[in-house]
Amino acid sequence: MKKGLFKLQYELDSRYTEAGSDQGAKLDVHEIDDENVRRFLSDTAHLGYKETVKYLKRRQEQSDSSIAIIPFTTATPEALAYRLENLSPRLTFLSRPLNTVERLDEMLYAANWRLPQGAYLCAHSMTAALKRNLTMARYPWGINYLMVAWDYVWHRMCPKMKLTRRLYFAVTGGKKRTMSRVEILGRFYRAGFEVVDEQFREGEFFVTVCKVAEPIDDEAPTGSPVIHLRRIGKGGKEIVVHKFRTMYTYSEYVQPYIYHYQSLERGGKFKEDYRINLWGRLLRRIWLDELPMLWNMLRGDLKLVGVRPLSRHYFSLYTPEMQQLRIRTKPGMLPPFYYDQHTPETIEEVQESERRYLEAYLEHPFATDWRYFWGIVGNILLRRKRSK
Repeated sequence: MKKGLFKLQYELDSRYTEAGSDQGAKLDVHEIDDENVRRFLSDTAHLGYKETVKYLKRRQEQSDSSIAIIPFTTATPEALAYRLENLSPRLTFLSRPLNTVERLDEMLYAANWRLPQGAYLCAHSMTAALKRNLTMARYPWGINYLMVAWDYVWHRMCPKMKLTRRLYFAVTGGKKRTMSRVEILGRFYRAGFEVVDEQFREGEFFVTVCKVAEPIDDEAPTGSPVIHLRRIGKGGKEIVVHKFRTMYTYSEYVQPYIYHYQSLERGGKFKEDYRINLWGRLLRRIWLDELPMLWNMLRGDLKLVGVRPLSRHYFSLYTPEMQQLRIRTKPGMLPPFYYDQHTPETIEEVQESERRYLEAYLEHPFATDWRYFWGIVGNILLRRKRSK
């Protein structure tokens, strides 16, 4: 990177917010019970990639066997597993940028299987927004917008689409893939890691995670405009709900992280949810994001009026009493809080709103849904209530 551009990127990092990046982990290193990790995070807080590697190598030269540096040449899960064989490091640093690894999910899974419980993993990457800022500064006006558009289509969409994925990796080897910060965090959570620290520095995104669980065994998210979400339905049965994509890929896996560091806003949704992309905010404002859920209604999984279908994590936040009450009916497309004059602002208020609806519905199903439907329509048209 040219010196002038590097300086510009460094200045961007110092004041830059990538879709709410300042809402990330506010880490107090003293809360980490591993002395080596505390020292590493404190000493490298303002270092770039090369300086971080030099720091770790000096630690290794001091016979610190708790540290493992995975070289830049390691680009496959098999190579990573081989590097970690017979090792039990407390801290592992991945030298290769995450956005240049073709089989990234498999590599993170391999790291999980080889690392002991409670071990820490540190990695770095160029994110979509950092790359966009750098591109806008590098090229003349007009051309920079074309280059950003080209990068979005070729390096961000094509690696995720089934029709273009093989072609993309055959041509590029995945060396310049573009991923958002949210996607990177989501991949770690899917692989069984928990984020403990994230920082933008020296033109890159650094993230430190801790192994806390086994990897999630499910199908990897795709870049398809229509997404398929697992939700809790009637009887506690898991159903698959279809919606237009409004969030970055892998966003669903970051929900525990968002809940830990963000409060809820009115309606029980996450406040300033930075997982929502630009198109998603527009679709949600005009209600188009839930249009594919009509298919779920035709299948009998949902009804028109009813409590919102929840993910397993969000469902776990409800009281046991409300969980049992919820699964006695089908979820719905139009949630009860749109009927209330005062929109619930906390999860407790959301549960109380749903309790009033569910108890009334179980006693008089048709009359309750009829009354709630017209009340919701009136609030939407007259009081301008909207989804966020």
